[in-house]
Amino acid sequence: MNNARFLIFPWVTSRNLASRILARVLQELPLAWQERHGYRPVLLETFIDRDRFRGTCYWAANWILVGQAQGCGKLDRKHERSLPVKDILLYPLHKRFRQKLLDSPQ
Repeated sequence: MNNARFLIFPWVTSRNLASRILARVLQELPLAWQERHGYRPVLLETFIDRDRFRGTCYWAANWILVGQAQGCGKLDRKHERSLPVKDILLYPLHKRFRQKLLDSPQ
């Protein structure tokens, strides 16, 4: 699953709000996804544009940095790399997420 947008406006002040939201999502999302789509996600993905955002809440929540995007969007058919390079972070929702992703669907 991809977390495409997660932004709390700078004028919103609530102690640990981002961490609380992320924790709640990580807790409730797998079951809600199971009920809606018939299977549980095992891995979450997000991107951080480090030129614009620090991503503090992700680091605090133990998301794992796995690399950087190339700067190509999904519609960049000519590989012009016109978008900012972003950090790629993952969060496993299952201890054996690698095996689960490799297993063939039943």
